[in-house]
Amino acid sequence: MRAKAESRLTPRERLSRGLTYSAVGPVDVTRGVVGLGVNSARSTAAQLRDRYERGQLAREVAAAQETIGQELAAAQEVVASLPQAFQDARRFRRRGPRPWVLAGAAVAALAVGAVTFSIVRRSMRPEPSQLPPSVDVQHRP
Repeated sequence: MRAKAESRLTPRERLSRGLTYSAVGPVDVTRGVVGLGVNSARSTAAQLRDRYERGQLAREVAAAQETIGQELAAAQEVVASLPQAFQDARRFRRRGPRPWVLAGAAVAALAVGAVTFSIVRRSMRPEPSQLPPSVDVQHRP
């Protein structure tokens, strides 16, 4: 049980206990100093990793800002050229199909749809059988 209690001690507690007790002092002082050194190394490594990740994130954000700036400049060019594009479109506007051509196309589409519908509907009906029914169709009370 005592070994369990020792393993639960933090390096700082070991160091303070080692300085307090003289019998186990040198061992606890050594373990405390080593533990503090390991914890310090871990903390330093974590801080360095965080700084690296933040730096990498900063580089990615800068690259994204540059890309957004380029896209914004391209969009501004397009917007600036819109009035000229509208003028060109008005100048070279073709006449659309005549209204009677559109009406004829609509009538043709409706006719094709009606024919297709009637063919599909007829094919869905069962063929009448030439044989008489095998059961009596009259209901008897």
